[in-house]
Amino acid sequence: MSSLGRTEHLVLPGVLTAEQAAQTVAGILAVQREDGAIPWFRGHHLDPWDHTETAMALDAAGEHEAAARAYAWLAAHQNADGSWCAAYQDGADGVDTGRPADRGRESNFCAYIAVGVWHHYLATGDDAFIDRMWPTVFAAIEFVLALQQPGGEIGWKREAPEDGGEAVNDALLTGSSSIYQALRCALAIAGQREEPQPDWELAAGALGHAVRSHPERFLDKNHYSMDWYYPVLGGALTGQAAKARIEERWHDFVVPRLGVRCVLPNPWVTGGESCELALALWAMGESDRALEILQSIQHLRAENGMYWTGYVFQDKAVWPVEQTTWTAGSLLLAVAALGGDEATTAVFGGERLPAGLEPDCCR
Repeated sequence: MSSLGRTEHLVLPGVLTAEQAAQTVAGILAVQREDGAIPWFRGHHLDPWDHTETAMALDAAGEHEAAARAYAWLAAHQNADGSWCAAYQDGADGVDTGRPADRGRESNFCAYIAVGVWHHYLATGDDAFIDRMWPTVFAAIEFVLALQQPGGEIGWKREAPEDGGEAVNDALLTGSSSIYQALRCALAIAGQREEPQPDWELAAGALGHAVRSHPERFLDKNHYSMDWYYPVLGGALTGQAAKARIEERWHDFVVPRLGVRCVLPNPWVTGGESCELALALWAMGESDRALEILQSIQHLRAENGMYWTGYVFQDKAVWPVEQTTWTAGSLLLAVAALGGDEATTAVFGGERLPAGLEPDCCR
């Protein structure tokens, strides 16, 4: 742990002690490369969304310098059109993680930097950081909004340049819900800089309306748990609508004492989905159930403080046999929210985030 690290607010009964939290943070830091990149694990690839989520976990643990290096990596590897590639290799030399492994550009991957940058700013109050990252965030959001469809939903990717670079206009509910949160954070960044972005406000309003009211505008992926809880996690659904959505499929996806299924009907619970559901529950005001979910997945904790990605309960087997930084990161973020970490609660609670402007038809 660096001298900046702090884990006292990451203590949660039945989930983490202070020593366990410190061990998990140290495990993530051990995977982070010197250039700031955070691959899934050593020898595997990096993707921009999970890289950002894990950087947010480092900030929640007080490792602000490490998180800042992660954002500097993103700024240094942004494509000219404002995007990032979907995946980057973990370099064989142990340092260079800038070689693309998948040159497609996924919209939610590109938008999520806004969530991370706003979270880092709230955690540090570093005005120079937000000024430095503004051009990166601005270009990323402009890339993403170029994929917005007339109904408000966001097309999920642009093909790799060598494959023609065509826009894929089909929209994913999970991805668009994540982009809704990112747009609100981008608007918060713009507001902090006193550079209003009225087009972004309109885009966020149209996207939120699509997520809330028009499931037919998205590809049918309702056998994935992320499509179930992400409209709540991303902040598009709140209050009674959020609670009704979670209750509707609780017994489909939640396996008591084991966690949350990733996809039906597979007998496979995953740590990342479980922690994200816990965050969504916390945002709904159901901290007790969030705590139960986090407690239920401690069977995924490895001796080194990292977390296995998932568990096939039918076979009583860990699978895949990998300990991913983003699984550990999602756990730390969920614990930080329940522990009252101000930056994390602000980003996932949403009360202080701009909501965007609803389309005229819906006001």
